[in-house]
Amino acid sequence: MRYDPCRIIIYCLVKVKNCLFNPHDIRMTINKKLLNVLLLGFGFMFVFTAFQTMGNIQKTILDSYKNNEDPNFNGDGYISLALIYAIFSLFNWSAPSIISSTGPRIVMIYGSITYLFFILTFLSPKTWLLYLASVIIGTGAALIWTGQGNYLTLNSTKDTISRNSGIFWALLQVSMFAGNLFVFFQFQGLTEIDKSTRNVTVIVLSVVAGVGVGIFLLLPKPQFEEGDIVEVQQSPRDAFIGAIKLFRTRKMLLLCFTFFYTGISLSFFSGVYSSCIGFTKQFGSQAKQLVGLSGIFIGLGEIIGGALFGILGSRFSRWGRDPIVIAGFIFHVAAYFITFLNLPNNSPFGDTDDKAFITSSPALAILCSFLLGFGDACYNTQVFSILGSIYADISASAFAIFKFVQSVATAASFFYASYVLLTIQLGILVFLAIVGTVTFVLVEYSVKQEQKDAQAIE
Repeated sequence: MRYDPCRIIIYCLVKVKNCLFNPHDIRMTINKKLLNVLLLGFGFMFVFTAFQTMGNIQKTILDSYKNNEDPNFNGDGYISLALIYAIFSLFNWSAPSIISSTGPRIVMIYGSITYLFFILTFLSPKTWLLYLASVIIGTGAALIWTGQGNYLTLNSTKDTISRNSGIFWALLQVSMFAGNLFVFFQFQGLTEIDKSTRNVTVIVLSVVAGVGVGIFLLLPKPQFEEGDIVEVQQSPRDAFIGAIKLFRTRKMLLLCFTFFYTGISLSFFSGVYSSCIGFTKQFGSQAKQLVGLSGIFIGLGEIIGGALFGILGSRFSRWGRDPIVIAGFIFHVAAYFITFLNLPNNSPFGDTDDKAFITSSPALAILCSFLLGFGDACYNTQVFSILGSIYADISASAFAIFKFVQSVATAASFFYASYVLLTIQLGILVFLAIVGTVTFVLVEYSVKQEQKDAQAIE
């Protein structure tokens, strides 16, 4: 049986419409919570349309700025991103305590403002300002992401957490598609990014981020009903101690290997891979334009993955979360192998005339972008789902640990990205993909066994 993409898109839209507006399908109280999830997703979509697009082109923009406008500029895009995720990881331990005092809405507003500030600094790049903004956004990232996990959980039930995670992830990843579509046309035909192009890009992305800040200001407080997931209220001190204790449990330690892999893969597809494409001169005059196209197809893979496991999640939930993660593993390993063949070994470092094992193909490069995005959606939607399910009453601590481990891995990857050859980076990714997938499957298996044992007792 052949599937028409247009029919699938229409089916997804009809499902969303029915969930929102048909009182016979879902109670009105659940509709309000789904609306909260959608509003959350749109807020992240706008903020990260701006930030993920900037992260994708940051290395390219700063190198062009140094070459053409200010030879004394010493800022490095990879170091900036590494610093963001290093501060992100450290500040994560404070996030549950802060959220226990303020609630998730306030911290997400603060976080969104730090993203806007970071983007605005590219209007007039300064080395000290780049790194200062990187530190500030690191604190905001820890709060906005821990707040997101908490807010998503509070607006879900055990039956809707997988669906809501998928819907949120699909909306979030529209950011990769929309922002990089703009960059694709903005950078068309350019071999260097001039001041005018940079300023137009930064202003547009800043306006988009500002819209996201406005949406966070409108987020309503969660309203609890019977059957909802309710967070255990803790003091800031108890929240911090609880996060430490949770980190030391067997399931969480196993999941940390999965978290770590998602962080390494995040740095690769969000900052390194597209830069490698842009630095590969074998692609000719379209190399810089392909940076935007790569981001578009990463986002497209993320959106389709989020839609499949969110809006259509009930079709897959009967098999559990582990088959979806295994599928993500297969897609990622395929992408790494093709990248190994298709891109020069020194492409992470700067413009290169070196050849790959095969004639570098733009089509294969973009195919890998899609596989990387789709595989990432497989992993992250299921991580959100399992954390919101088994740690429902302490979700702020669970998501803080997730983001801590993920951001440590991302920071480490960005630090070595400027010095380690592509083949070695790909080898690290494959090894960690194997370990992270196995540990997730072990945790999911233990959760299923506990559910069976509980049903047998009943």
